[in-house]
Amino acid sequence: MLKRFFILCSGADRQLLDTCSEGEQTKYVGIGATVFFTAVMAFLAATYALFTVFDSIYPAVIFGLVWASLIFNLDRYIVSTLKKRDSFTNEVLQAVPRLVLALIIAVVISKPLEIKIFEKEIDAVLLSEQNKLALQNKKEVQTYFAANLQDIKSETDSLKAQLAAKEKEVNDLYSTYIAEAEGTKGTLKIGKGPVFKEKIAKHNTAKSELDSLRKITAAKLATLNENKQKLETEQESKIAQGKPIINKYDGLMARIRALNDLPALPSLFIMLLFLCVETAPILAKLLAPKGTYDYLLE
Repeated sequence: MLKRFFILCSGADRQLLDTCSEGEQTKYVGIGATVFFTAVMAFLAATYALFTVFDSIYPAVIFGLVWASLIFNLDRYIVSTLKKRDSFTNEVLQAVPRLVLALIIAVVISKPLEIKIFEKEIDAVLLSEQNKLALQNKKEVQTYFAANLQDIKSETDSLKAQLAAKEKEVNDLYSTYIAEAEGTKGTLKIGKGPVFKEKIAKHNTAKSELDSLRKITAAKLATLNENKQKLETEQESKIAQGKPIINKYDGLMARIRALNDLPALPSLFIMLLFLCVETAPILAKLLAPKGTYDYLLE
């Protein structure tokens, strides 16, 4: 039963092959088994690749079966249409396009399986990339809000400087009229004379202006602080919005890029292995001598 199934996979004419020797039949059983197991590997590769895209097993399995059927049909067609010729050069020429197609199929099949085989190493690369993206996202958001926050800071510093200057002016006027009353400066006369009254009047006027300025400045600073808090909250919200997107940076393309960042030699060996498997039936038919089945087919 299994033998007949693999002969079916090889694309050989079963009725003709039944009249051939056991060794001839075994050759085509091996070719058919290679075609079948290549399709199985294609199914596993496609299912895994599509699972990383859909995050659901059901559509991945369905599309994996479709892809495996396509690969099976292509491989079976490639092997069954490769006929033995009287000239080896003609056989090579007809095999070249089939070998190219087999190469493409081997690369397509091997890539998702490489991703699965090196999954742990790829996860480490993706984690590093996600951290870089998170830092880059934070930097870009901070840069976006930096101008507005800087304007608020500059205005706040300016208001505080104006208030400090006015407070210094009031303190200086206070020291001046006290020194006038004590007779240590100004007219050098102790007591509250006309000059003292003039200086204390200036102080009181400046003190009134200071009190008014404090109220106005306090209101402005409260508004600026509120605006600053709103901007900082919005900034944190923007940074947080990017985190789920960055955490989802583990799709098929991201994993392929991460695989390319790993050493190329192990990946190359796996690809060569699949290339050998995919081209084995073609090379076997190409290098094998013309057998009984080939003569009967003619």
